[in-house]
Amino acid sequence: MFAEERYRQISSLVSADGRVTVAGLSSRFGITKETVRRDLALLENDGVLRRVHGGAIAGSGATTNEPSLTSRSSQHSPEKKRIAQAALAMTPATGAVVLDAGSTTGALAEVLADEARPGLAVVTHSVPIAALVSGAGGSVELVGGRVRALTSAAVGSSTVAHFSRLRADVAFVGANGIAAGFGLSTPDVDEAAVKTAIVRSARRVVLLADSSKFSEETLISFAYLEDIDALITDRAPRGSLADALSDADVEVIVA
Repeated sequence: MFAEERYRQISSLVSADGRVTVAGLSSRFGITKETVRRDLALLENDGVLRRVHGGAIAGSGATTNEPSLTSRSSQHSPEKKRIAQAALAMTPATGAVVLDAGSTTGALAEVLADEARPGLAVVTHSVPIAALVSGAGGSVELVGGRVRALTSAAVGSSTVAHFSRLRADVAFVGANGIAAGFGLSTPDVDEAAVKTAIVRSARRVVLLADSSKFSEETLISFAYLEDIDALITDRAPRGSLADALSDADVEVIVA
């Protein structure tokens, strides 16, 4: 079993039972207690649970839980790679694109870094994404501001103001949740303000989101479905979300 699958099962057990024990998880997964403790420490850092003596109990504030960039990068990796390849096909050879901070947009940056596109200008407020695409042949503009340790992204009024002055060809954005009524959301108010500015900065807006984000609502809505032109994901949405995307005339691309 991959570590990310174990994390999901532990999260589900905590949600269902309210608590888990180190001994019980060790026996269930056939791993050492030390490995269990490391898993619980990671999940506590992501706000999923709270460690107690001998195990962990359910955390609180699901709408404000915000996994670190490192943690998110290790989750749903195959899906994000497929999404990134599909997004690469939508990336113009020349012009200007904005890459939002995030693990799925980071996956796009990784494949873009292998492409020689001297006529492409990339604008981003993500420190790791700027580093990734800096050798791709085109120009890279790193938008400044206060860098959040959790996401390695610049935020703040100066960051928002900078994006507000742009008109890029395409913006690739990420989200912590996408829901029929609530739209695109994220847990942090500063990140939300920057994402709103990015959505408004481009002629075409493409959301990169794996299916684990479907019907999820985190604290702050930063855009409505009508504000995006396309969604690239790993599985076709269903039910009310599918209907809402269709009503908003959002092109859904399944990678």
